[in-house]
Amino acid sequence: MTRRDFLSSLARLLGLIALPMAARAASAQPRLIQQCHLAGFQHHDGEELWSYLTVGDSLELHREPGNRHDANAIRVDWLGRKLGYLPRAENQAAARLIDQGKRLEARIGRLKNSSNPWRRVAVEVWLVG
Repeated sequence: MTRRDFLSSLARLLGLIALPMAARAASAQPRLIQQCHLAGFQHHDGEELWSYLTVGDSLELHREPGNRHDANAIRVDWLGRKLGYLPRAENQAAARLIDQGKRLEARIGRLKNSSNPWRRVAVEVWLVG
């Protein structure tokens, strides 16, 4: 085998190895899995915190499997303060992923100064890893 053939074979081999690594790296990118409005904003700390909220702010998701109103409940907090919940009609997939140990991140996707509290805060939920 000539040096040129060896280097060519090595380059092809490295190329084949690089493809699965690139695919893994691409799959590690956060994926948007849900966009929804925040439920219960008017019943918790949302109105009090409204002037401090900013689009892109990180939100914390907390599963509440013992919630008496919704077994799939996911509480949404901002800096340790409760803003509301992912809506009951839209929280099953996120609850299942959290229960499976998947890492989800959330952030404020949109803020709208609306008289309808159900339309004031839009949340984005991302699957990480």
